[in-house]
Amino acid sequence: MEEELKCPVCGSLFREPIILPCSHNVCLPCARTIAVQTPESEQHLAAGGGGGDYADKLSLHSETDSGYGSYTPSLKSPNGVRVLPLVPAPPGAAAAPRGAGPASSSLTCPQCHRSASLDQRGLRGFQRNRLLEAIVQRYQQGHAAAAAAAAAKCQLCDRSPPEPAAVLCEQCEVLYCAACQLRCHPARGPLAKHRLAPPPAHRGAPGGGGDGGGGKGAGGGRKLPTCAEHDLENYSMYCVSCRSPVCYQCLEEGKHSKHDVKALGAMWKQHKAQLSQALNGVSDKAKEAKEFLVQLKNLLQQIQENGLDYEACLVAQCDALVDALTRQKAKLLTKVTKEREHKLKIVWDQINHCTLKLHQSTGLMEYCLEVIKENDPSGFLQISDALIKRVQVSQEQWVKGALEPKVSAEFDLTLDSEPLLQSIHQLDFIQMKLPPVPLLQLEKCCTRNNSVTLAWRMPPLSHNPVEGYILELDDGDGGQFREVYVGKETLCTIDGLHFNSTYNARVKALNSSGIGPYSKTVILQTSDVAWFTFDPSSAHRDIVLSNDNQTATCNSYDDRVVLGTAAFSKGVHYWELHVDRYDNHPDPAFGIARINVVKDTMLGKDDKAWAMYVDNNRSWFMHCNSHTNRTEGGVSKGTTVGVLLDLNKHNLTFYINGQQQGPPAFENIEGVFMPALSLNRNVQVTLHTGLEVPQSVKQPKLPNN
Repeated sequence: MEEELKCPVCGSLFREPIILPCSHNVCLPCARTIAVQTPESEQHLAAGGGGGDYADKLSLHSETDSGYGSYTPSLKSPNGVRVLPLVPAPPGAAAAPRGAGPASSSLTCPQCHRSASLDQRGLRGFQRNRLLEAIVQRYQQGHAAAAAAAAAKCQLCDRSPPEPAAVLCEQCEVLYCAACQLRCHPARGPLAKHRLAPPPAHRGAPGGGGDGGGGKGAGGGRKLPTCAEHDLENYSMYCVSCRSPVCYQCLEEGKHSKHDVKALGAMWKQHKAQLSQALNGVSDKAKEAKEFLVQLKNLLQQIQENGLDYEACLVAQCDALVDALTRQKAKLLTKVTKEREHKLKIVWDQINHCTLKLHQSTGLMEYCLEVIKENDPSGFLQISDALIKRVQVSQEQWVKGALEPKVSAEFDLTLDSEPLLQSIHQLDFIQMKLPPVPLLQLEKCCTRNNSVTLAWRMPPLSHNPVEGYILELDDGDGGQFREVYVGKETLCTIDGLHFNSTYNARVKALNSSGIGPYSKTVILQTSDVAWFTFDPSSAHRDIVLSNDNQTATCNSYDDRVVLGTAAFSKGVHYWELHVDRYDNHPDPAFGIARINVVKDTMLGKDDKAWAMYVDNNRSWFMHCNSHTNRTEGGVSKGTTVGVLLDLNKHNLTFYINGQQQGPPAFENIEGVFMPALSLNRNVQVTLHTGLEVPQSVKQPKLPNN
């Protein structure tokens, strides 16, 4: 509340607050400071022409009265409001005539910057805010009492500083804190009769039963306020027009006689009720704000707890990875050891085997050399054959490869850790969760003709990345869902649906972690009948469209084709074309076509169109340049040609002026069709759509054989 009790100019508690016309308050000394005189009033004051009396009325004539020792170019209050004080009159100014006009002055509100002119009463013309003054006084007294209570210390405490006093023994005249009172002044024995009272500061506080602040000034003995203009009259009425209390004499003198005046007590109660009602609204908002603050504090705690949980989870996951890597390291080291031992065994076996053979061969060689040294031919020949065979066998033991290592010193084990390192470097929280459920924005979802528009968004406070969305739609007949859009946009329009059909739609989000759950299903109903116009984007360049693309003409004498903006694949549809102009008996063609129909020839010349072309006397049906069912009766200015496309029965029927023209023109037609028309410069037609299918069909004209 303290901010409400501070002056916007000086930033201190209000002193003699006055109410400005804009309902803001300002201290009276500050009002004297920020009041600004016009040049006319400055000249008048400088001249001395009644200036003393006028300045006395304004309470602006002396520096002492304004509360400032000297004038300064500008002052700035603690809350940043810039104050421009008065500029005193220069000394020795010439006197002005006594008949000079009254001086004028104005005061600008430091909060809303509205300017208020002062009358001859000066600042006395503004009402004193007695209520605010009383509240400030109570606030100051309460703070003074609280400060005094805080200053009362226990007189027996051995602590430094002593504890605040809780009680005063009136007999001992000693202040005790709660602990010292129990220890030094127990309520038993002779001390039980002593009277313990609150400290003096508490007793002297307002409402505490003492003498300070609880006397007549705070009670019912307060002097009733008197009228600012009539000192002897008390306020008794309230002027609704001026929004101020008035006395009986104010009404008698006529200033408020024609104003809407009501009883002061009744308006007091009414405004109190209005303020209470407004306070209830503010109280509700304050309650919501407190609950919101509790929610935010709980959120802080949850964030702290979740952060610790995530840290623990992260440490556990990384430790698990380290443990797994350690175990795998042990396994790999075991493989290396086995490979080393296997190689060493092979080499040692080869060393032992080679050493044995070498030893045997060396002994055989030494023995053969000794045999050769002998000179006994018969003895030599007696053992030479066997010895030669032994030498040959020994030589054959050293075949090719016997003197080559069976293993190499290199290890065939290769460890590729690069993919694992990349995975470790790419390990991030962004891969942890799927995207949340998208929220369909129903206020933006709509249908128009046979197209639907859907919009969606991600829920607030969703931090999981979204790389795209998948929109699914059923077939309009309760069938399976199918994907109709995949992309990053959050708004999608699907055209070419069936009329008078109910579609179910849903959407889901996706990111690198996968596809999130589906949203809620929204139900969309397409139009019962088709509203469409001629399509300028697909029309031949010689076609001229007007009347919001509902009227078609042509610049060429040759036939040119224009299509409608609607496409039909299901249901029954009917539209009419009114012939606005028909000169020189041309033969326009009406019907349906595919989107890729030939545009520079009569409708029905190719296999992409089914049409009826008609002149002023008769008509023919044409498809693939085949003319059939000549029927009497033509068109003229003012004629209406109707086209009935029944895709439930898969046929096409034409009408002229409400009467069926010949038999059903085409049967067994299937696919997607668009309304079509071909005409030249002698014809102008206007399209009428959104029509109900004719319920009664007149008897058709018999074809002319």
